[in-house]
Amino acid sequence: MTSKTRTVLSAGLLAVALGLGATATASAGTPHSVSGKPSDNVSRIADFYGAYIDAVTDEDSGNLGTALRAHYLTPAYQKALAAWEDREHADGVLRAQNVPLAWKVTDNGSTAKRTEAVVTLTWSKNSSTKLYVDMKRDSRQIYRIADKSIGAK
Repeated sequence: MTSKTRTVLSAGLLAVALGLGATATASAGTPHSVSGKPSDNVSRIADFYGAYIDAVTDEDSGNLGTALRAHYLTPAYQKALAAWEDREHADGVLRAQNVPLAWKVTDNGSTAKRTEAVVTLTWSKNSSTKLYVDMKRDSRQIYRIADKSIGAK
């Protein structure tokens, strides 16, 4: 509860206690919601990025981040990502050395074999990057994270 909300509630209770008949309503604004479906590949990519960013932010010594990679990424891509990280000295999932402040996942098209999503990572008020993430439809695992789309084929 914020101090502003506590102040409004206290003032309302005081007014009622004093018999002034005044009431106060604390409002936090429009409720925030997030939705997804386990059967939807774009939701699955969003779930991965949300959980992965939480794991990196919480600095879990690599345990949860590693487990998430093992679950969501193909074994071949895990190896390719490790090589990229050794070469670039950055986190391959985020393509950066730091953690974004926010993320958004948008559908970028599908074929019979894959789904592509655009992951927008926000670093500051005026700085964001876009990554193109491709997931195999059969295994529902990510096999590519890149700076450019491979486009619908």
